[in-house]
Amino acid sequence: MLKYLLILFVIALALAPLGHFLPSKRQREIARMREYAAVHGLFVEFRDMPAVGSAHVTVREVIYYGKRLPNKRAGPIDSAAWVRTQAGWRSAGPRQSVPTPVQELAPEIIAASVDPSSCGVYWTESTGEAGVEQIRQILERWCEALIR
Repeated sequence: MLKYLLILFVIALALAPLGHFLPSKRQREIARMREYAAVHGLFVEFRDMPAVGSAHVTVREVIYYGKRLPNKRAGPIDSAAWVRTQAGWRSAGPRQSVPTPVQELAPEIIAASVDPSSCGVYWTESTGEAGVEQIRQILERWCEALIR
């Protein structure tokens, strides 16, 4: 009987390091959110946060969820960014009014930006697939407003 316990102990000891390769619950949730975003027409990438004045917002693990803009546009699209502050949304860089879809974003969204190829938001992936769906809907409306 002692031999079998020793064999089980050695096998468990050998298999224990493999447990470190299994994804955590948070990693699986993030993978589901990013897959949901990709399937529904968004792209996900790491980008530097827009700066407000001379200071950067210091938040860790921020990621950009964006929507690519189609080539059919009424006119050129200028790059702009907005950051959520305690007082509300604030333009980063030259003063520009905050687009209506950006004002509708959930409090979890830290910043938003637009450039000639995409519009999107910066957030910490904290609200699951429901948050991704809300972002998708708002980015769809923003994209439509930009191409008119």
